[in-house]
Amino acid sequence: MKIGILGAGEIAHEMAKTVAGMEDCEVLAVGARELLRAEGFAKEYGIPRAYGSYGELVEDKEVELIYIATPHSHHYQHAKLALEAGRHVLCEKAFTANASQARELFALAEARGLFLGEAMWTRFLPMKAKLQQLLHDGAIGQVRSLSASIGYAISDIPRLREPALAGGALLDIGVYVLNFAAIALGEEIEKVESSCQLYGTGVDACESITLTFRGGRMAVLHANMTALSDRGGVICGSEGYIRVGDVETCAPLEVYDGERRLVARHEAPPCHSGYQYEVAAAAKAVREGRGECPEMPHAETLRILELCDRLRDAWGVRYPFE
Repeated sequence: MKIGILGAGEIAHEMAKTVAGMEDCEVLAVGARELLRAEGFAKEYGIPRAYGSYGELVEDKEVELIYIATPHSHHYQHAKLALEAGRHVLCEKAFTANASQARELFALAEARGLFLGEAMWTRFLPMKAKLQQLLHDGAIGQVRSLSASIGYAISDIPRLREPALAGGALLDIGVYVLNFAAIALGEEIEKVESSCQLYGTGVDACESITLTFRGGRMAVLHANMTALSDRGGVICGSEGYIRVGDVETCAPLEVYDGERRLVARHEAPPCHSGYQYEVAAAAKAVREGRGECPEMPHAETLRILELCDRLRDAWGVRYPFE
């Protein structure tokens, strides 16, 4: 699978390193807003082609799959550019700034017969499947609630403070705890409650979110871009609980019984990068002629974005381009 990386920022570097360690994929080209930057990126990773514009990249007919690594404020624009050029697309999370943009892109991809997916890496990891299997098998009885917190002291990063770049904690890191809740509790949300502390520029700095699912199951979530947290989570059941070391990676998983005794511990399998799973899934979908990945289908991307829209509306957070 010949991949083109659109953007040359931090996450693009991680993807270039990831694909370099894969046997059946290669980065054929990289595109940046400046040719010198693209050439420097290409030289660092041994990428054959460098383009000084995104338009040139997507017009390279030998590139099969475009990975979009720009800020999520620009995902809609850049995914549309690639789709209209006839390229399959794997787009970094958050998929778009809002659900409306995502619906339009999914409709365009379907009309063109192209693959389009969100690179929410948590959904593709082996430990996500392991966690769901434990819950399905009744390792802790009936799941009744969960809690999760994610926090990074990253408010000094300019793009995260900027409304025009869809800044704030929710779309950058809050989506991880929302996806974690979805992985463990499903999609049947009946009630959403939240509170938010705004940054001086008007974006969300930290938030507390309580989701009530069918049957009274609850998820209590926290995201913060001004302070660190352990990124941990706890899933509580009628016969025990599972402690999740990192909700982004769903690992390690520690299973405790009704007496709070540790009865099992599951570690993530060794790998050179957790991102290879999403790339492999996207490449497989393209080869099989499918428009989406079962790990992160279009409907689930839309559901999470609709929830984000609902939360931002309650907080009064709106981006200038909306």
